[in-house]
Amino acid sequence: MSVSAKPLSLIYNEKSGFHAANKDEIYEQLMTNLTAYGYEIQAFEISAEADFNSFMDKIIERHQQAEEIGVVVAAGGDGTLNTVATRLIGTEIPMGVFPLGTFNYVARLLHIPLDLLKAADVIATGKIREVHVAQINDHIYLNNASLGLYPLFIQRRELYNRSFGRFALHAYTSALDVLIRDRKELKLEVEIDGKKYPVKTPLIFFGNNQLQLAEMNLRIAKCAELGKVVGVIVAKSDKPTLFKILWQLIRGKLDHTPEVYSFSADKVQIHSKAKKLTLALDGEIVEMQPPLQISVRKHALKIMVPYDSTSV
Repeated sequence: MSVSAKPLSLIYNEKSGFHAANKDEIYEQLMTNLTAYGYEIQAFEISAEADFNSFMDKIIERHQQAEEIGVVVAAGGDGTLNTVATRLIGTEIPMGVFPLGTFNYVARLLHIPLDLLKAADVIATGKIREVHVAQINDHIYLNNASLGLYPLFIQRRELYNRSFGRFALHAYTSALDVLIRDRKELKLEVEIDGKKYPVKTPLIFFGNNQLQLAEMNLRIAKCAELGKVVGVIVAKSDKPTLFKILWQLIRGKLDHTPEVYSFSADKVQIHSKAKKLTLALDGEIVEMQPPLQISVRKHALKIMVPYDSTSV
């Protein structure tokens, strides 16, 4: 790398459609535009790396040794952003975003354009914003984390996506499918800022993205903006109640549903007699051993955003 060139490491997810045949001209223009801004670009496909942590160690070393620190760009959905962000937290290296997911909550919250050429301009000419990152044990979530039925929704949604293509509608059709076929109830003890509550629930949802929470018309959206742990607990697991809750979610009236409780806290712990709990983190399924420790790392991740974006 030349002394004057700034490093740009592009980490993309092929499943998101990056390098799709009908977009080759756009990607060539992206590379041309970023090179014109003085970046020396290296591109990597995320699933091709057998040891992702060692791979990211090399990426981070590349940027830290350069005269200018440059930017690491994540191209894909929010799951890809989560994977890259996990290793950039605590460093001085900012993350750029090429939004290629279904909902793109991170990009939309930060006013990053969904048009890729405009998003490239933000990477090259924008400013750094430090954002809050929520954490469960050793894992982070930028948007949301959940236990119970929601991980089943995610798994069923991916089956729909693979069969019929990636559409936002599948978020609802997969939920209906799960509610018709499955019934899952968790027996937990939830500790909220030191106070313990026995809970029997089909679903606990934690949110970190105030835009997503606001679109659900949840009043706790403001608490997420302030760096609080925010969560929603569903109190009943019978099918009529769950169908009613899904209908209220679609109508944007979840906060007015008596079977749904929302809360905010500095720290939350979840205790369970189960050896492992299945969670969905930004759309990816993981298993963790309880207890689960949930907190928010404030201003922990640097992301390139437009200069004229309003505060979030």
